[in-house]
Amino acid sequence: MGVYLSTPKTEKTSADGEDDRLRFGVSSMQGWRSTMEDDHAAYLSLDDSTSFFGVYDGHGGKAVSKFCAKYLHQQVLKQEAYSAGDLGTSLRKAFLRMDEMMCGQRGWRELAILGDKVDQFNGMIEGLIWSKSGEDTGHPDDWASEEGSHSDFSGPSCGSTACVAIIRNKQLVVANAGDSRCVISRNGQAYNLSKDHKPDLEIEKERIYKAGGYIQCGRVNGTLNLSRAIGDMELKRDKSRLAEEQILSANPDIRTVDLDDDDDFLVIACDGIWDCMSSQQLVDFVREQLESENKLSAVIEKVFDRCIAPSAGGEGCDNMTMILVQFKKPPSSSASTKDHQPLSSDQQSEVAEEISGFDQSTSTPSK
Repeated sequence: MGVYLSTPKTEKTSADGEDDRLRFGVSSMQGWRSTMEDDHAAYLSLDDSTSFFGVYDGHGGKAVSKFCAKYLHQQVLKQEAYSAGDLGTSLRKAFLRMDEMMCGQRGWRELAILGDKVDQFNGMIEGLIWSKSGEDTGHPDDWASEEGSHSDFSGPSCGSTACVAIIRNKQLVVANAGDSRCVISRNGQAYNLSKDHKPDLEIEKERIYKAGGYIQCGRVNGTLNLSRAIGDMELKRDKSRLAEEQILSANPDIRTVDLDDDDDFLVIACDGIWDCMSSQQLVDFVREQLESENKLSAVIEKVFDRCIAPSAGGEGCDNMTMILVQFKKPPSSSASTKDHQPLSSDQQSEVAEEISGFDQSTSTPSK
């Protein structure tokens, strides 16, 4: 992600919101990195009954993470599966659609505008020259093709993780590609609702090798330390293979869980957080802070302050972005945070069975 600064940028960009079902806070901090390549999306009302939250951790540039923050939720809404109530399918198709949209003249122009300043000027000028209308149609679901000098653009060389949670009534659906992570706190116990996509996982190794790639020093083709991402199109150029069969894939894992009154809050964060804290450590820290702090973005800011390294290099030096979503309790079950007692081993087993396939994390992640 580039070189380090001589002193970290610790200013935070934060926001909060709530409705009758949820409260959320979001914050981002550049830290020691020379540029900020994370982005996020937080919509309490994607429609009348649905909320959308996503964290996008860019690498090699900020254009793809910004593209996802701008367009991925719009593409979820566009899918026929969304109207039919199939949130998982609509998320999967939206993830894969990002790669398609970033190719060609229209994709090049949009990425140029969203990317570094040196590209913004050229991108906007070329957009005015080559765009059929010279401006957006006002319909976010439209993605009309354009002609221009970059019509054969095969997509960006940079990329981004994407970890998204959709909440509709009592259903939670999580989609993830990359090593950002979604964790739920249920009665104070941390459960991973996403899997960190690393090249050393057997299922990832199998796809990488089968597609003609290799793993060197824990990195895909010696470059990326994650095995799924949106963008990075130089690793997705085998036209004989499906999108989910490429060396690098944007195909997300999808997890679904029914929420209940035992669920405290949800966290989505980039690996800048998980490099420094395990899922359980973060849940414990958030619960402790919530005893005295009501503003959720302020809790996140304290997480950043705890994680940031004292000097450049190593853990705690990455960009940091985190979304904290707190579930509002019915009056009959609104016990205070400090009243929650740890689950017994039998209770933990019962909960683990409920959240079938999810990982319970209580130890520090391997580095």
